[in-house]
Amino acid sequence: MTPAAFANLADMLRRRSGLVLTPDKMPLANSRLAPVAHLFGFKGVASLLAEFPYPREEIAQAVTEAMTTNETSFFRDREPFAYFRDVMLPALTIARASTRRLRIWCAAVATGQEAYSLAMLLDEANLAGFDWKIDLIATDLSAGAIARAKDGVYSQFEVQRGLPIHALLKHFTQEGNQWRVNDRLRRMVSFRTFNLLDNFGWLGEIDVIFCRNVLLYFDSQSKSAAFARLGETLVPDGTLVLGATEIGAESFVAAADAPRGFFVRSRIAASRAAILSG
Repeated sequence: MTPAAFANLADMLRRRSGLVLTPDKMPLANSRLAPVAHLFGFKGVASLLAEFPYPREEIAQAVTEAMTTNETSFFRDREPFAYFRDVMLPALTIARASTRRLRIWCAAVATGQEAYSLAMLLDEANLAGFDWKIDLIATDLSAGAIARAKDGVYSQFEVQRGLPIHALLKHFTQEGNQWRVNDRLRRMVSFRTFNLLDNFGWLGEIDVIFCRNVLLYFDSQSKSAAFARLGETLVPDGTLVLGATEIGAESFVAAADAPRGFFVRSRIAASRAAILSG
């Protein structure tokens, strides 16, 4: 892969997904794009990249998906899920008591483990049994990842990463050496392919957004635009959950007494959340 070809690849990825690809990632790009080159009948990665910077749409999409990081696991970094269960969810049931409706969005959900983790917590809370309407929306740029999430089938290795044994036995059915999410849990989540650079209008207003460990890969302009749209999508007292090490959410305020990565839209919302959770 020549420096010029790599630059064309990086430019295409930035335009399509906001992802920043630095020169030290050239070996990674070679390894991830080799299967894509084979899929489309190219002799190798160099021949594939000769199509750039403006390849056919199906090639551009396949390359973008191949270069996207889909690292995830059930109850990843357990603290955010414990806080959601023990503090946020009780506070939300008070704040939304008049409407009995709760809308949660998992952005960049990869193969679905984060969304199913939240679904398990919501199922345990049994809000649906008290006539609550819960919208749990999960999106990702990768159509392949979303297809896997909808299917809800995970390997033994995947379910062993963070999933308590009692949750595995309650919410999954074993199929050979794999485990399938039970229909009850799958029906709780609405999966959809979606690019965070696109318009958020179809989402409507959201109470809680989980957008963890994805914007750190964005260039500064795309990140700022994404944060602006996230703010517009949250209800006034809504909560944005980022990764614990993510920075750049200058338009938000860190949620009081919450783990790192929890943000609200204003200091007024932060004070209100503290009162509800205290």
